Amino acid sequence: MDTENIKPSLDWLQDPTIFGVNRCPAHATFDFYQNEQEMQDGKTQLIQSLDGSWKVNVANNLHTHPKYFYQNDFDDSTFAFVKVPGQLELQGFNKPKYVNTQYPWDGHEQLFPPQIPTHFNPVAAYIKYFDLNSALIDKEVHISFAGVQTAFYVWVNGHFIGYSEDSFTPSEFDITKYLKPVNNKLAVAVFKYSSASWLEDQDMIRLSGIFRSVELIAFPKTHITDFSALPSLSPDLQKGLLKIIPTMVNFDSSTSLQIILKDQVGNIISHDIYKKSKINDITLKIASPKLWSAENPYLYHLILKLKTSNTTSEIITTEIGFRRFETKDGIMYLNNQRIIFKGINRHEFDYRFGHSVTKEDMIYDIQFMKQHNINAVRTSHYPNQPLWYKLCDEYGIYLIDEVNLETHGSWLQIDDSGDKWNIPGDYSEWLPAVLDRDNSVFQRDKNHPAILIWSCGNESYAGKDLVKSVEWFHQHDSSRLVHYEGFFRAGFDQEYSDINTRMYLKPQEVAEYIEQHPKKPFIQCEYMHSMGNSTGGLKLYTALEDKCPEYQGGFIWDYLDQGLLSSQNGKKVISYGGDWDDRPSDYKFCGDGIVFANRVASPKAPEVKQDYANIQIAIDSKGFSIQNRNLFVDTSNLNFVAKILKNGTTIWTKNFNIIVAPQTESEQELAWTKQIKLDQESEYTAEVSVQLKEKCLWANKNFEISFKQDNIQTYYPVPTPLTSNIKIITGSTNIGVLGNNFSVQFSKEQGGLTSYNFEGHEFISDIPQISFWRATTNNDQGYHAQHDLGQWLIAGEFQKLVNTKISTTKSAVSIVFTYQLALHPTIETSISYQIDSTGLLLVTATYPGQTNLPIIPAFGIDIKVPKQYHNYTFYGLGPDENYNDRKEGTKLGIYSGTASKNFTPYLVPQEAGNHCETRWLKITDDTGLGLQFSCIDTPFEQSVLPYSEYEIENAKHQFELPNPYCTRIRILKKQMGVGGDDSWGAPVHSQYQIPSENKMTLQFYLKGIDSK
Repeated sequence: MDTENIKPSLDWLQDPTIFGVNRCPAHATFDFYQNEQEMQDGKTQLIQSLDGSWKVNVANNLHTHPKYFYQNDFDDSTFAFVKVPGQLELQGFNKPKYVNTQYPWDGHEQLFPPQIPTHFNPVAAYIKYFDLNSALIDKEVHISFAGVQTAFYVWVNGHFIGYSEDSFTPSEFDITKYLKPVNNKLAVAVFKYSSASWLEDQDMIRLSGIFRSVELIAFPKTHITDFSALPSLSPDLQKGLLKIIPTMVNFDSSTSLQIILKDQVGNIISHDIYKKSKINDITLKIASPKLWSAENPYLYHLILKLKTSNTTSEIITTEIGFRRFETKDGIMYLNNQRIIFKGINRHEFDYRFGHSVTKEDMIYDIQFMKQHNINAVRTSHYPNQPLWYKLCDEYGIYLIDEVNLETHGSWLQIDDSGDKWNIPGDYSEWLPAVLDRDNSVFQRDKNHPAILIWSCGNESYAGKDLVKSVEWFHQHDSSRLVHYEGFFRAGFDQEYSDINTRMYLKPQEVAEYIEQHPKKPFIQCEYMHSMGNSTGGLKLYTALEDKCPEYQGGFIWDYLDQGLLSSQNGKKVISYGGDWDDRPSDYKFCGDGIVFANRVASPKAPEVKQDYANIQIAIDSKGFSIQNRNLFVDTSNLNFVAKILKNGTTIWTKNFNIIVAPQTESEQELAWTKQIKLDQESEYTAEVSVQLKEKCLWANKNFEISFKQDNIQTYYPVPTPLTSNIKIITGSTNIGVLGNNFSVQFSKEQGGLTSYNFEGHEFISDIPQISFWRATTNNDQGYHAQHDLGQWLIAGEFQKLVNTKISTTKSAVSIVFTYQLALHPTIETSISYQIDSTGLLLVTATYPGQTNLPIIPAFGIDIKVPKQYHNYTFYGLGPDENYNDRKEGTKLGIYSGTASKNFTPYLVPQEAGNHCETRWLKITDDTGLGLQFSCIDTPFEQSVLPYSEYEIENAKHQFELPNPYCTRIRILKKQMGVGGDDSWGAPVHSQYQIPSENKMTLQFYLKGIDSK
């Protein structure tokens, strides 16, 4: 391509009509080889990677940018070195910035589209020197940039090559004319901001640079530049057609195209050779094709061989899948079955490398998703790396492939200029760029069976340009649906999107919306905002699958916390918005994942796994039933492992091999109580675990995909106080109780338990207090819980003693402390202690109930013990923390840990470590000496942490928490749920709240335990 007469212009940077100069046409991604040997090896000599170390100079703006750095005689000895692919800000060049809806220059420069910043618009001058690999010499050679943020100019050996925008799709240029065998100089000027930045206002950490791979690609004289593989199925799914549309160069009468289709095990299904006269009508007929789905991702191997005079000149390979995706009567069907998207949104991000995610990242992500019953991903909010799509084809993940378009900050304004800013809107000058982005993602990804839906972008409001975008996809692809949520936000006619798509409707609002708009399928492209300690109430959404046929699932926001690995006082920490002196910033709002930034699963993930499971178990006295909610696969690959637990320990197990057809149910008789001899003073739990029979692509043999537990017999032991005499010492201020190996003291003046000494060791570091507070979660803060519920913090923190009542018998002492809460109207609560001669302490806390007060965050007792008692073992729900609206993914059992490991490291410290339905809890030092707390009549909730709720409340980062100096034990009657509908105003659902008018009583036993 001749570029001699084209001069690069800086005016292109803020001209929305110029987004690509001399770019090659967008095309599909595929593997290609020179010959059979290369295909067998899986690698071609025709691709030369330019990844690695590059030279770079980063200037804050054009004034200090080395303007002529691309010239061959330029002295670049002062340039630094940088890794490509990589983000500049993560390699010491300027700093990251996190903003959600606002544009990153807001408050620094007053700009209107398509203006760009002038004071701070970093320009990175990249230089790469290379010799041409021998296989590329004397061939047509293109250079491909897989991803560059945000706009860039390219020169080779001093010659201008081209210009491109769109950060997340490839830009390819023909550089054949300007290459030399050796000593080539590649120069690239990357601008952080251009007019394209107005179209890339995604909720993410803003970075820049050449962040995906750069490759040289050589082509033989006769070659395939692009092709479309269009599989289709008859309505009864019994006949398949594969239409192939190739685009070729120098294909003449001496050339033939050989097409081979192989099944998954390598058998040839179709084989034919096409000459030029037939090249425009290639259709393969496939009888009874195996179908692709996320449950059974069956792929065929397609091979295109170009031959000239019977000599192979090029081999193209790709995987294709047959599936039929459509809407019928307002319902989406895949292969004639109503589909449910059990989805999640995935930003392409790594806490070390930013958007430069690795192959290892992607394999971890997709295996994690399959292991957690996630069957769908929305590529929020831009096209991902091509490898991700290949993995989704192979592993089985449904994709919403999203165009790199978001203009959230152009219309979500708090001033009167919002209407003027709305882009692309109806502005004709922005339409070509929008359609170019549509074309780039479509051409690149069109052959992937995993893609079921095209998304025209995210949160770009609406207008004629978006309507044209939808129409463009409809014109180019009839095998997929098109979605764009912004139409509904803007009140546009719903006909423009194939799906009723909404964000963050609450469960009851979803049902109401569907009732009002029943003619189209419904999904939530974002829901369950999983910021911090969240994802509570997910089962309220999944329950809609059976209640509303048009409800076809949703996509959790989102997969991964966006945090960056940083240093703080010599320690590695995970930082977030605002930590890099970035202003403006949206601070902690980037921590929305069910997986932490370091790709460690959070306690939210088990809830998703269980609520999304396709194998549902129900247990009753007669046995258990299996509901196979899979659409296409039976349970032949699964084992059903039945267990009986006695007081949390497995005492009986049996495997069942049960084949349940898809979308059917089966019952298994199992007389649970006849398998063992029941002890009337024990608790027995039935459990059925659903496990993989054999190792598969994404998990090992015996991996559990779902489970169910139910109690056979419930029993909460109540220790019987001894009647032997007890020694009581009544002082003027203190009441003492002495036993053989313990002593207890109560202070009448200070109002509580001041000492519990067992085996010569003191356990009480501070007087236990009734508490009504918890460290607020991100969701709590989103609906201003500190303001609305903050009086409960004050109520407990500043309660005062108003009465002490003491009564004694020969065998026990009973003391009741009554406190007045710092509330209006006046409320009195109490803690009573009753102790017997064995040191067994019965603790009772009461709350009388009071109307006209806000809901209560928690009710229980906080106990502070010395730091060495940091080990815990409990019998309750675990192993992960859980709450009354997020406990489906936990099991009743016996679990152990330490206070520090029980504190979940959310991006921002907040409530953590709670465990529901606890029967007993032991706190010990490393020798086994400690305390045991036991429930009475009903289980309690509890946490063991190195920090108090108030210390957690005051910290904005993990490193701000104090060095642990004690162990904090919370024994709670109840704590409200964590919520998750959204993080900017949605309270916890009412059934998971604690109304202030409810009377509550918490009772438990406390006793010392020795190390024997």
